[in-house]
Amino acid sequence: MSHRILIVDDEPNIVVPLQFLMEQKGYHVRIAENGEEAIEAIFRFQPDLILLDIMLPGINGFEVCQTVREHRNLGDIKIVLVTALGREVDMAKGMALGADAYITKPFSNSEIVERVRELLKEGE
Repeated sequence: MSHRILIVDDEPNIVVPLQFLMEQKGYHVRIAENGEEAIEAIFRFQPDLILLDIMLPGINGFEVCQTVREHRNLGDIKIVLVTALGREVDMAKGMALGADAYITKPFSNSEIVERVRELLKEGE
C-alpha cells in the first residue's frame, strides 16, 4: 500500500510539480488550497505525511500544524513545512508547534523526496 500525502499550498506553480513528483514516486496524493480545506482533508484522507505551506488564505499553516498535533488520533501524521518564510524565528515556531521538518522555498526536488522518504522510513 502506498503512502498518502496531502499537499497544502495555494500556489499552482508549487502544487503542480510537487504533485507530479510525489505521484512519480508512487505516493497517493491529495491537494488542499487553504487551511480550512487542509483540516477537512486531513480527517477524510488521513494522510501519512503533509507538505504544508505556512502562508495560506484563512487558517495558516502554523494553525493547521497545531490543530493536527492537538488531536491524539492524528499523532502519527508527519508534517513538513514547505515555505518561503526562512527566518530562524519562523523555523523555531514551526518546530515548536510540532512540525517534523522545515524546508524553505525555493527547494530542490531531491531535498523534498529525501525528506519525505526519511520521515516515512522508506528504504530501510
